[in-house]
Amino acid sequence: MRDDRDDPFDEFFSEIERMMNEMMAGDGDVHFERNTPGSQDTASDVHLDIHEGDDEVRVVADIPGIEKEDIDLKCDGRTLHLDATGDGRTYREQISLPVPVVETSAQATYNNGVLEVVFDHDDDSTSIDI
Repeated sequence: MRDDRDDPFDEFFSEIERMMNEMMAGDGDVHFERNTPGSQDTASDVHLDIHEGDDEVRVVADIPGIEKEDIDLKCDGRTLHLDATGDGRTYREQISLPVPVVETSAQATYNNGVLEVVFDHDDDSTSIDI
């Protein structure tokens, strides 16, 4: 006949059982914060890609849940300002551009939650011969 008092795993399993009982003894009232329709999410979760080509800068931003007419873009030549609100989401980004751009050259498209803005490089600087 076996004596359980001598089982080396008895204490281990007893401790696991105690922890499980302690865990399960809660009232089960668990709360998760999540955005629901009608609530405003002020956190900006914009995935950005900035590509610098030989003569252009391309900014690609993922901003799902927004209508095209709810997107406001402004550029000062060095920074692209993105403001968009809709479907319980708010995006506000100041995107530093890698080089100065001609802000009036901007061409923007928005399709399936992906915003793409293309600028021409600003080549106003003049080289100085020595």
